[in-house]
Amino acid sequence: MHDAPARIVLVTGASRGVGAEVARHLASPDTHVLVNDRENADRAETITAAIRHAGGQASTLTADISDEAATAAMMDSVAARFGRLDALVLNASGGFEPVADQGDAMRLNRDAQRRLAQLALPLMPVGGRIIYVTSHQAHFFPNKAVPKGYAGVAASKRAGETALYKMRSALGRLGIHLTVVSGDMIDGGPMPGAHEFADAIVGATRTPHPPSIVYAGRADYLQTA
Repeated sequence: MHDAPARIVLVTGASRGVGAEVARHLASPDTHVLVNDRENADRAETITAAIRHAGGQASTLTADISDEAATAAMMDSVAARFGRLDALVLNASGGFEPVADQGDAMRLNRDAQRRLAQLALPLMPVGGRIIYVTSHQAHFFPNKAVPKGYAGVAASKRAGETALYKMRSALGRLGIHLTVVSGDMIDGGPMPGAHEFADAIVGATRTPHPPSIVYAGRADYLQTA
């Protein structure tokens, strides 16, 4: 194991679903994967163990990114341990369960994403990457119909994407690349095409000249978007 890995990558919501796939796909001797989960440390440890078994380096970071203090503490720990962050994968999202207040979804899918990106900036070198993971239904909202009960989620995730776009001037001055990766609807669990989706996200963390938007899967949906 390398004492000083070449890359430090933080993946939020990485203990299951697409986030877990991304974390596993990042496994490499020269990359330390920080596996974030809101509350399930045991599940996150299973992912870190899989990464280590594949020859990579990994550790867990338990924090609810919608909690401002917990997020700040998490980033302080990254700074203290590594002194930098080469890539931030904003995969965690919420609002799929019925919520009493749509503001809950906005606080996670918009406010938390923007805050975490802002906290990451001082740690990111020139060439750093921020990847925002979204669904086609949210990316094209409100221009295409969404499944019943998904409009609130789509609106909040689209708001998160827009909030990050507003940071592009600051990111550009620092030499940090923002890529939005849009794929099939995300529900936090297993789904068709998760492997392809994860590959697209990981590719955005590694490709020399990352695009601003990457689409994964559902060609039939994109053709009508």
